[in-house]
Amino acid sequence: MKVSIAQFADAISKELSEFREEKIDNMKKIIDDVAKETTSDLKQTSPKRTGEYAKHWANKTVTESALKKNRVVYNRNPEYRLTHLLEKGHAKRGGGRVSAIPHIEPAYEKADKEIERRIKQI
Repeated sequence: MKVSIAQFADAISKELSEFREEKIDNMKKIIDDVAKETTSDLKQTSPKRTGEYAKHWANKTVTESALKKNRVVYNRNPEYRLTHLLEKGHAKRGGGRVSAIPHIEPAYEKADKEIERRIKQI
């Protein structure tokens, strides 16, 4: 593609804009993919007594603009306090403690590293 000197700045600006949009779209896709993978991981690694807690993991987009996207992975279980009690442990009614079953923090750390790794690739 040949451009004149007068059009050179516009051509560079256009190419940089396309490059930026492509990279931002790729990063948004990575965020979507990692959120889905994290939801799947949590469904597999969550404590299972009845299986109800594990199957309620979901993810949704909280905010999205031209330059950023925020997704949250959450548990739709009506007993929303259960995630904290299972992750951190809690006191028993008659004394003693129920041991913690860490499953959210490892999934978060894995997702954080995976997003960073994939973004470095692009």
